[in-house]
Amino acid sequence: MTARHVRPVALAAALAFTAACLVAAAIGLARAGRPPLTVTVVAFNDLHGQLDGADLRWDGAPAGGIAFLAAHAQALARDERHRVLVSVGDNVGASPLASGLFHDEPTIEALNALGLAASATGNHEFDEGLGELLRLQGGGCHPAEAAHTCRGASAATAGHFEGARFAYLAANVTDTGTGRRPLQGYVIREYEGVAVAFVGIVAATTPSMVVPSAVAGLRFGDEAEAVDRLVPELRKQGVEAIVLLLHEGGATRGGGIGECRDFSGAAAEIVARLDDEVDAVLTGHTHGAYNCRLRSRAGRAIPVTGAGSYGRLLTTLRLTLDRRTRDVVAAETRNHVVAREGVTPDPGLTRIVERYRDLARPIVARAVGSVAADLRTSRDPRREAPLGDAIADAQLAATRGAGAVVAFMNADGVRADLLHAPAADEEPGVVTYGEAFAVQPFGNPLVTLTLRGRELLALLEQQWGASQPYLRLLRVSQGFSYTHDFDFDAPFAAERGRPHVCPGSVRIDGRPLDLDAAYRVTVNGFLAEGGGDFGLLREGRERVVGASDLAALEAWLAARSPLAPPAPGRVRRVGRCG
Repeated sequence: MTARHVRPVALAAALAFTAACLVAAAIGLARAGRPPLTVTVVAFNDLHGQLDGADLRWDGAPAGGIAFLAAHAQALARDERHRVLVSVGDNVGASPLASGLFHDEPTIEALNALGLAASATGNHEFDEGLGELLRLQGGGCHPAEAAHTCRGASAATAGHFEGARFAYLAANVTDTGTGRRPLQGYVIREYEGVAVAFVGIVAATTPSMVVPSAVAGLRFGDEAEAVDRLVPELRKQGVEAIVLLLHEGGATRGGGIGECRDFSGAAAEIVARLDDEVDAVLTGHTHGAYNCRLRSRAGRAIPVTGAGSYGRLLTTLRLTLDRRTRDVVAAETRNHVVAREGVTPDPGLTRIVERYRDLARPIVARAVGSVAADLRTSRDPRREAPLGDAIADAQLAATRGAGAVVAFMNADGVRADLLHAPAADEEPGVVTYGEAFAVQPFGNPLVTLTLRGRELLALLEQQWGASQPYLRLLRVSQGFSYTHDFDFDAPFAAERGRPHVCPGSVRIDGRPLDLDAAYRVTVNGFLAEGGGDFGLLREGRERVVGASDLAALEAWLAARSPLAPPAPGRVRRVGRCG
């Protein structure tokens, strides 16, 4: 066929195709002749609304605070042409009063000012349900109208909380009715035409860590399987570089922030099942600090890091990308302490912190009681802790009128210590409302319900039941005691599946537990709905809802100050029952 016989449309298409081929070839030659591309990712995890950071430390030295984190983040990537800041979840939840009082809007405002690009969704982002998470993402007024943007606002500005400018990511969360994701699964950033995907995943065990009603209608799928499903979708969009923001983690046995000694935990199991297309995994949730290289499904060694908690550490991930293949050819990781000494904090973030600190100060500084010595929560949830027992005592006292004879407190719900050492402008031992709030920031109501003795015994066995991801020993009130033979040094999986409470050891006010008798038991609202995998509590009868857990603690401090640490021995471990 001669040229004069070619139809105009066909000729135009042929010319366009030829031009496209020439452009593609030119780009390929240009990429092939240019040095690799570098992108620096700066990351943190588990901030939990810790904006001020004045009382935070790392290895004994002051560390943390969002204004100092901003200064370090800027310095770490100052000489990098391509840089991005990400979070691995739990930005909010269990927050200090200066953020929690305003429904964590201050933290979102600070992260916007910080320039956060994306964040995995953590389990604590679901504390108040999907609706509140979507409000934090999209903006608008809190339903209680107690947030700073609503209080006293004019009609023109009412509800003007803009929400997060960054994307909350949860690729493994779907609506059980529609099968659709209520949140984005990933974001893609392009650097000189090379795409990098950031995929967000939340722990599949989230339903056991929040009030069940908060996540009703949502499915939290397997973490590795969710990533597998996304890889083909990302590759169709030309993505070869994938960074996983995994809100699940692990722990090491000693070592510094740049080491990886005997790494274990859920993240290790997830990484071992990951598609080899994943180039790096930034983790969170367990508040661990580590810098590892772990093998993925086909044996590829990929970096896996954790940056502690509360903004005291930052991770840098330096990706080297081949311009032609668009894939990662090298990935360097390092953890850095967010030191305060000798560092000039970011002035814009400092103004945000000071504004909310000033707004909250009259409430934060109010004295509610005192302690005679340190009351600490155990960093090991498997063992008894003085502060947890004191909280259980407070809840029992607050619900005696509802007939309660015992109270249980979940170990994970105790978020800070009560220390005797004075804070600024305080007398030794004084406990302020802000300090009490930091211990119990969730605002759970107390629920008193009826269980038979055999149900109460079964509840204790649920502490190491098959559904538990790890052992979380309930804190118990005075007058209640028992012994058990759970071996803390054995693998958790090996100890599950058999009874551990020693027969006849359970005592209530000095009397043996009667398996057929009815007992009035107090727990917080989280446990009452079966949270923490204590599903038996959902079956509790004759429920009476009382004051909040924080109000109970405040009343106990007021009545018992200076409050001494409870005597240990309510829960005792023996080598073998009988």
